[in-house]
Amino acid sequence: MARPRKTISQINVVPLIDVMLVLLVVFMITAPFINPGQVALPSVGKTSKSPSRPLEVILRENGSITLRDRAMGGIEYPASRDTLARTVTKILAGHPDQPVVIAADKNVRYEKVMDVMTALQEAQVSRIGLLARPVGR
Repeated sequence: MARPRKTISQINVVPLIDVMLVLLVVFMITAPFINPGQVALPSVGKTSKSPSRPLEVILRENGSITLRDRAMGGIEYPASRDTLARTVTKILAGHPDQPVVIAADKNVRYEKVMDVMTALQEAQVSRIGLLARPVGR
């Protein structure tokens, strides 16, 4: 009686090693020819001017609007919704890059804040932000 043959299950890794060595040689030869990318990093202390202090548009719960110019020492200008654009345009005439921030009381409706933001955008104010105060102040 003949013995049944066992199948040998082996993986021949010699071709895999050959391919890996060829790839290694190709990468070793081509790596010196590749130029690394140049990254232009910003340098510290080269600002041309100090950041300007913002013009604050203060919205109070009773509906009054006040403009506070921090760049001029905190001078306050009363304004209304109708005269806001003209007043802001006059104040920013000398320095159009001065930021404008909207500071609203917490009980002011969001709709009023959006109305003021729309009026500032119509007055061609380029830098508008919202002023946030930390909780507890």
